[in-house]
Amino acid sequence: MGTLYLDRSGLELRIDGDAVALYTRGERSGTVPIGLLEKIVIKGEISLTSNVLGRLADAGVSVLMLSARHSRRVAFVHGRFHNDARIRLAHYRAVLDDEYALGWSRRIVRAKISAQVAFLKRAGDEKPEAKKDLFGPIAGLKSCGEALSNAVTTDGVRGLEGASARLYFAGLSHLFPPSLQFNGRNKRPPRDPVNAVLSLAYTLAHHEAVRACHLAGLDPLLGFLHKPAWGRESLACDLIEPFRPRLDAWVWGLFRERILRPEDFHRDKGAVLLGKAGRHRFYEAYEAKGPVWSRALIRLARALASSVTKKTPDLFLADEEDDS
Repeated sequence: MGTLYLDRSGLELRIDGDAVALYTRGERSGTVPIGLLEKIVIKGEISLTSNVLGRLADAGVSVLMLSARHSRRVAFVHGRFHNDARIRLAHYRAVLDDEYALGWSRRIVRAKISAQVAFLKRAGDEKPEAKKDLFGPIAGLKSCGEALSNAVTTDGVRGLEGASARLYFAGLSHLFPPSLQFNGRNKRPPRDPVNAVLSLAYTLAHHEAVRACHLAGLDPLLGFLHKPAWGRESLACDLIEPFRPRLDAWVWGLFRERILRPEDFHRDKGAVLLGKAGRHRFYEAYEAKGPVWSRALIRLARALASSVTKKTPDLFLADEEDDS
């Protein structure tokens, strides 16, 4: 089961038996058996009918559609849903339980900070010239992690998460070469190559988290650390928090190994965009790691579903699979 990335304008998708057939300007250019697909990521102007979407959904294949310009999500078609309404009811009750929300929020922020510290330490070993600049952020992150035990409200946990994010990105900015002009997180639009790639990676991971929520029977709109907000899948935002440092480390690797280079990007109306050749290499590299992260997110969502229904306190947060 894998992901089909379609990033070429003028393509058309049709169903042919048990396969998805690809057409370019009316000419058949390839087929992919539906049984091999878990999801399809579409970017740009690609044609497909409601019949194609319905057949993919019936087969449990989700479809994520990204805008041609900024790689933002513009539509998402789910595959199969979980049908046990009792999980959703338990989830709703848990969201209204302040003590439960506090416990969950502490756990995921603690896991995120621990992953941030581990990544910056490893990065310092691999890039000794940055070690001195990473000392302060690492020490600050450790302090934030220790302070979590004293946070008695979810607002307090959110404050520590925000403080740790500022420290972390201050450290992260020392890892990339000055030529990439990365000075911290920015988005909508991203103003440097690193942020352009982070945005695309976070978008794909968020899609995986939304899918994991549905597979587990949870409502992706109802988060604990992230308060419910209009149009935001807050629980999906919760789920990917512990995984963000892994995505950041992976993005750092793309630039270190020159899989992505400055010439892969261009500026357009204040935004920095990843060009087609760079996107092709990005998707190829992501597909090597994405399935590991996807399975970890599904396990975390299912652990949460088990916890809210059975009130088991030992939520699973660690990834058993090595994705280093």
